[in-house]
Amino acid sequence: MFHHCRPNVMPPIVHPTHCCEHHNFSSTIVPHIHPQHTTNVNHHNFEHVHYYPHTCSSVDPTSHQHIQCGSPCCDY
Repeated sequence: MFHHCRPNVMPPIVHPTHCCEHHNFSSTIVPHIHPQHTTNVNHHNFEHVHYYPHTCSSVDPTSHQHIQCGSPCCDY
């Protein structure tokens, strides 16, 4: 008859949670209403028109890490 031994099992090692970030941005249009009143008195009326252009950009930061696992056996 064969006899099977149960293996030794250690409790699990729980590592710290690795957190990731996703930056999401949105753009909201906010209308600005500039009420005007015009009186016809034969004068020239200047209309001030407000524009709010918006630009977008992306940032992709990078990093490099060099890890030395030991040293070379020969000097160069």
